[in-house]
Amino acid sequence: MSTNPSSPPPAAVAAPLPGLAGARPLGHGLYAIDAGYLRARFDAIHVLVQDGRAVIIDTGTARSAPRVLAALAALGIDPLAVEAIVLTHVHMDHAGGAGTLMRALPAASLLVHPRGARHMVDPARLWAGTVAVYGQARASELYGEPCPVPGARVRAVKDGEAYCLAGRVLRFFDAPGHARHHHVVLDETSGGLFTGDTFGIGYPELVGPDGPMAFVSSTPVQFDPAAMRTSLRRILALRPAFVMLTHYSRHDAVASIGEQLLALTDDYQALGERCRSLDGGARIAALENGMRELLFGAARRYGPPLSDDMLEQLLGDDVRLNAAGLGDWLAS
Repeated sequence: MSTNPSSPPPAAVAAPLPGLAGARPLGHGLYAIDAGYLRARFDAIHVLVQDGRAVIIDTGTARSAPRVLAALAALGIDPLAVEAIVLTHVHMDHAGGAGTLMRALPAASLLVHPRGARHMVDPARLWAGTVAVYGQARASELYGEPCPVPGARVRAVKDGEAYCLAGRVLRFFDAPGHARHHHVVLDETSGGLFTGDTFGIGYPELVGPDGPMAFVSSTPVQFDPAAMRTSLRRILALRPAFVMLTHYSRHDAVASIGEQLLALTDDYQALGERCRSLDGGARIAALENGMRELLFGAARRYGPPLSDDMLEQLLGDDVRLNAAGLGDWLAS
C-alpha cells in the first residue's frame, strides 16, 4: 500500500469540526460532506479546496444541495469560486443533485464521463427509471427530481484527460465494471483517488480491528465482472495514497481493499454462473441467498463482531441490489 506520511490518521477525520456545517476535513484541502441520503455516513460528497477555489466531486441527490451550499459557506467558499462539479458516474445518489447545484453555482462547469453527459443535459430517462422502481412519491422523497444542466456547461471528460484547479491537477481514468459511464479521479497533489462505486463500498460500521471490510457494488444494470477486474487492477496500479469512496469517504488500506474486491468479483461471477440455469423467482432467491452468504462472510472475516440482525440492517439492501445486478448481468 502506498501511504502519505502527512495524511491524518482515521481518528482525526471521524467527525466534522465545529463551524464547518458538517464538512469533515480529510487533509490536503479535502472535505467530506454527508449527503443525508438514507442514513448518516452512507453517501459522501467530496470537496477539494485550493487557494480559495473549489471543485465538488459527486453531488448526492437534489435534496443534498442545501448541505453542500451550507458547507461551502462555512468553508468561506463563494459560490462563484466553485469552478467545477465532477461526477464519477450518473447514478442518482451520485449525480441527482448536479442540476440543482449548477443553478446555485453559476461559474461551475459539469465534468462527466462521455457516456453520462447526455443524461445530465436531459435527465428525463434517469428520472423515469427511478420512478419506475420507487413510484413517484417515494422517488421524490428519496431524491428530489433532478434538474437539467445546459449543454454549454457540460464537459465530457475522456480517459487520461486532466483538469487543473489553481495549479492542482485532477486526472480522469475510465473505470467501468459498476457502470459503463464511470470514471475515477486522481488528485495528483495528495495522491487521493475519488472512486465513486468502482472501488467498492466501505461503510464505517464495518471497519474491523485490522482495517475496513469492503465489497463490490454490482447494482443494476451494468455490472460486468471482467470490466470490474480490469478497473480494480488499474486503480491498484495507480498506487493511490488513499481512496475516497462515495460509500463512505476516506480509506487508507488501499491494497487490502483491492484484494477483497478482486476476490469478491470472482465470487460474484461464480455465484451468477451457479444460478444461470435457474429461472424467475428461483434464480432471484438463489442469487439473494448466495449474495447474503458472501457479504456476511466477508463482514465476519474483515469487520467487527456484529450479529446477523445488525448485518442484515447494514447490508440487507445491498444484498438485494447486488443480487438484482447479477441477474441483469446474466440476462445481458
